[in-house]
Amino acid sequence: MVSSQDEPLFLHDDDEVTPAEYSKGFWKILIVDDDQEIHAVTKMALADVIISGRQLEFFHAYSGSEALDRLTEHDDIAMVLLDVVMETDDAGLKVAQAIREQLGNDEIRIVLRTGQPGYAPEESVVKNYDINDYKTKTELTRSRLLTTVFSAVRSYQQLCTINENRRGLRKIIHSASNLMEKHSIVNFSEGVVTQIASLLGLSAEGIVGARAPHKDNDILVLGAAGHFANSINKSLSTLNSDEIEKNVRKCLNEQRHIHTDTATVFFIDGQAHQAAAYIETKNAVAEYDQELLEVFLANIAVGFENANLFEELRTAAYLDPLTGIPNRAEFTRCLQVLSEKPDKDKMIAVIDIDHFSDVNDGLGQDVGNLLLRAVALRLTDQLGDKVFVSRISADVFGVYGPANIVTPNAFSELFALPFRAGEHYIPLRVTCGFASAANPESVNGKGLLKQVYIALKNAKNNSFDRYNYYEPSMEQDTQRRLHLVRRLRADFANRKLQVWYQPQVELKTKKVVGVEALLRWPQSDGSFISPAEFIPLAEYSGLIVEIGSWVIEEACRQINAFDEIGLPQLRVAVNVSVPQFRKRDFPELVEKQIEQWGIDPTRIELEITESIVMEDPDLVADILRRLKQQGIQVAIDDFGVGFSSLSYLQKLPLDRIKIDKTFVNNSDEKSGKIIIETIVDMARRLGLKVLAEGIEEQSQLDYFLGLECTEGQGFFFAKPMPADQLICLLQKQMSYS
Repeated sequence: MVSSQDEPLFLHDDDEVTPAEYSKGFWKILIVDDDQEIHAVTKMALADVIISGRQLEFFHAYSGSEALDRLTEHDDIAMVLLDVVMETDDAGLKVAQAIREQLGNDEIRIVLRTGQPGYAPEESVVKNYDINDYKTKTELTRSRLLTTVFSAVRSYQQLCTINENRRGLRKIIHSASNLMEKHSIVNFSEGVVTQIASLLGLSAEGIVGARAPHKDNDILVLGAAGHFANSINKSLSTLNSDEIEKNVRKCLNEQRHIHTDTATVFFIDGQAHQAAAYIETKNAVAEYDQELLEVFLANIAVGFENANLFEELRTAAYLDPLTGIPNRAEFTRCLQVLSEKPDKDKMIAVIDIDHFSDVNDGLGQDVGNLLLRAVALRLTDQLGDKVFVSRISADVFGVYGPANIVTPNAFSELFALPFRAGEHYIPLRVTCGFASAANPESVNGKGLLKQVYIALKNAKNNSFDRYNYYEPSMEQDTQRRLHLVRRLRADFANRKLQVWYQPQVELKTKKVVGVEALLRWPQSDGSFISPAEFIPLAEYSGLIVEIGSWVIEEACRQINAFDEIGLPQLRVAVNVSVPQFRKRDFPELVEKQIEQWGIDPTRIELEITESIVMEDPDLVADILRRLKQQGIQVAIDDFGVGFSSLSYLQKLPLDRIKIDKTFVNNSDEKSGKIIIETIVDMARRLGLKVLAEGIEEQSQLDYFLGLECTEGQGFFFAKPMPADQLICLLQKQMSYS
């Protein structure tokens, strides 16, 4: 569980570090980002961090090439916080590739960051260039950033140690690494005997003994090899060898190696626990071998200390510590096994708890943790032993089992009753994705997991029932969307997008009094991708903010161009998206463009939708007042389509209401007329102007003229057109007047 509050986690990781130890140096951190503010914020968040007695030293780069220069100058940088999108969309990925391939640096830890939520690095890059972590910048709150840096620096420290040992003592490291594969104290201890004998060129004949717990005088044989093999887990006295027992005890008591004519006993100092490795050898250990063995014993001392934890750690790696059920790693591993033996009678599912963050925010993280335990318990109890249940992320559970058990109905019944979390009884709704384990496309375990997640996302977006089964077409649609997002990003960067203008006319005179700026995305074959398709993609990818700012700039530039050739002083209406409006400096950005192009602010009209208003009415009202103070006009677009309160019309400083074309299309029906006439009358009473959208027929024009509606827009007057065609239209209008 992640706390909803971003509290500081720590200032340093070791309370026993004294100020005198700070002299060890610094951990060098390279921040690579083309945004100066990201550098400042990151440095501020990490200013007081101390890891293993060392403070952090920051280096800065603002492009991919500059990053490689810093890395060439400093070969001891511990980690790089690397922006993905800088001078190019994949600048950060190229830096990651260069670090591993050109610089040959396999120790530095790489953490990719991006401000583009919809942009993710290619899987091959993460896999091939050892990316330590990948986060969007919005995910990296201070506590998460601290955790990420702490983990990365620790990993770098360990890699440096391993590589240093590998370079100097490859044989020693090979021996120790073999021991690390042993998952029990018995196997580990037996491995110690085998590896020491191997290093000395001897056959493996010996034991590893240690004092038995709570029995100071008894020595227990932890591991053995050769003709001692049957003595494992027995008392040293069962060997019936006074010589062996005497020397092992002497080694442990005096905490040093003991050499005799027939054997050598090596002392293994595990700090909290000590052991003695008795190896039969009639030859004295050479000085060179002693040096190698000292390094080897120093390495395995840590392993000996933790050997009895290996199995527990391995189990913990595949268990969720909060709920006690398998975690994502174990779920993926099991799916891999399942993918190798497809089974049409098995079903895979993911269960996502809807709005779970509300529980943490409203009742606290402790209650949230209790709730997750309650969900895990009910899933495992009611689904039975034939169903595998795991927790694969904060509020998502993974399930697979018989297809007749893992069903939407079963989950619906399971979540029908509230869950008890402490004193609270909390009802939950879930959204589920399903995929068959028949695996017709021969995907691996990760592929199966991806399929159920695709089904889950589709259920969230499109399913009234809150569940969906995976279909290949879903993945094809997802791939197409990602492909379009990449193309949109590239075409926008290459200035291929266009702004067209649709005239807005005064109904009585049919004179053009304004235009609406409309975004167009042309293709190489002369066709256009519909805004209804690419605008949502721009919003999904976060690109809509940059595109929206460019449209405002283009509108201001075009007004300036109209004025220079003496055209009528039209207003230009620009649509504003929700993400744009969320930026508190939005009014300043608009004002900057108006000043840059030297135009009259009243010539710009910003069109907002009801969805923007309803997100935060007070904030919206404040921003609109700031815009109005500049002289900018404001219109409500698609009025009446949303399910919103009319009370905001009294609060907001508006100039115009645009009647949506769906109402205009129904203007020949009684119900449609009632709605339209109500809107027009209400606007007139509030002192607002009215513009009817989508007028396509003479009858519609006559109807709105009868209502004394002042302005209209639609194909009856003109379709959207490029700026040069609009100029010709306006020049003709001037010649007729």
